[in-house]
Amino acid sequence: MYVYVEFKLCSCGCHLQSIENLLALLNTLDRWIDETPPIDQPSRFGNKAFRLWYAKLDREAENLLRSVIPPALDAAVPEVALYLKEAVGNSTRIDYGTGHEAAFAAFLCCLCKIGVLRVDDQLAIVFKVFDRYLKLMRKLQKTYRMEPAGSQGVWGLDDFQFLPFIWGSAQLVDQPTLEPRHFVDEKIVNEHHKDYMFMECIKFINEVRYHLSLLQCEIAFSFPPLKLCSIEKSEM
Repeated sequence: MYVYVEFKLCSCGCHLQSIENLLALLNTLDRWIDETPPIDQPSRFGNKAFRLWYAKLDREAENLLRSVIPPALDAAVPEVALYLKEAVGNSTRIDYGTGHEAAFAAFLCCLCKIGVLRVDDQLAIVFKVFDRYLKLMRKLQKTYRMEPAGSQGVWGLDDFQFLPFIWGSAQLVDQPTLEPRHFVDEKIVNEHHKDYMFMECIKFINEVRYHLSLLQCEIAFSFPPLKLCSIEKSEM
């Protein structure tokens, strides 16, 4: 899918009804976070209120998907719902990582396979749906203090996400003005984060976890999208 987002800005991608339905589903999950505030507990990380939020998703996932999947394809709903529930983290450990992110990619793939989404929708899938999913997961991470489920070590800037670095680096192919040295410049990151997924990832990391070194940015950016894809495949 990275070939579809090469040279493109995040503002690309049309809004089709299937895309709008998926965005509405993700907006519902976001609203449930507001309705399920963190609880007071001794442990700083892994707020147990996440289990209440997840239990609601577990109960309602199939009903939510029926607003996305037409009645003629209702037999697919239970299986697709499994991928959706797996995509938001583990309710026992209260953690989230790249494996859960991969489950969301599989969820989108299922919707493509059954015809709810089309190949022509790929820009909107990345820049609208996946971007909304990222915002949802960042809110879950911050609200419930979720632990990372795994780490990519030096190959990843973020223990929680990997795919946005693949697609984000594809966006920056042959970009004439942005270089790795700019990724540690807060002013430039703030100017471009709405246009480039890579920059948005760096902005979020700087806000909530730690400030990146130039070396980390150069390591991530120096790998072309195909190499990043091979790393992702080796982890799956």
